[in-house]
Amino acid sequence: MMQYKGYLARVEFDDGPDVFHGEVLNTRDVITFQGQSVQELRQAFQESVEDYLAFCVRRGEKPDPPYSGRFMIRLSPEQHRLAVLAAKQAEKSLNTWVAEHIIRDAQRELDAVHTKNIPEARR
Repeated sequence: MMQYKGYLARVEFDDGPDVFHGEVLNTRDVITFQGQSVQELRQAFQESVEDYLAFCVRRGEKPDPPYSGRFMIRLSPEQHRLAVLAAKQAEKSLNTWVAEHIIRDAQRELDAVHTKNIPEARR
């Protein structure tokens, strides 16, 4: 994962043309970049973010900022009750408990996808 000015990017390697492709994840707008080395990739990422910000200024639009960290979720009353009980049992606020579980499970999913995309010989 790469980060620049609060924007996070995922990078994948395409061994056909030997190039890294990147995409900014935490915005609704599409920001992509590529490079053949880590240094080129990092520079292209930063330039793509800067180009995006400059493009927004030229158009008189506000750039779509990285996600704010506020996350709303709808649960059934029973799901809500169970989450509150589990948080209390863990002696945590509901917000902390939910955030910890979302991050844990999200990281597990990302790790599984990342491992799946790595050729067997490189694992």
